[in-house]
Amino acid sequence: MGFIQEFKEFAVKGNVMDLAVGVIIGGAFGKIIDSVVNDLVMPVVAAVIGQPDFSNLYLIIRKAEGVDNTVYKSLAEAREAGHTVFAYGNFITVLIQFLLLALVIFMMVKGINKLKKTEEPAPAPEEPSSTDKLLMEIRDSLKNK
Repeated sequence: MGFIQEFKEFAVKGNVMDLAVGVIIGGAFGKIIDSVVNDLVMPVVAAVIGQPDFSNLYLIIRKAEGVDNTVYKSLAEAREAGHTVFAYGNFITVLIQFLLLALVIFMMVKGINKLKKTEEPAPAPEEPSSTDKLLMEIRDSLKNK
């Protein structure tokens, strides 16, 4: 079998095509989740806690030498001043995005599994063993007497 023929069989197989479609849809789905987080969830969270942008949440771990106690408006300003910072705000945003994505995927898989479930017919009763058959015959013969 030639190289071209092998590649054609590989590329046309259902699993490869399903994977390609999944990756493309996953990329688009990621953009939707980003929009949900950034445009819908984060503004509500910001309204509740009063912080409109989590990306600028940070703690100064070690101050740069020769810098006074200036309060910085952004993470970039604190880093520019030479401080060592613990920037946790972007992590919060990414964590919220992950949790929403995981929740949506869980709900989708749960729905798909529910659609896939079909009522399986009840299994046929097992045939009685030879001993059981003999005992049933004895019982029936005693009933008739």
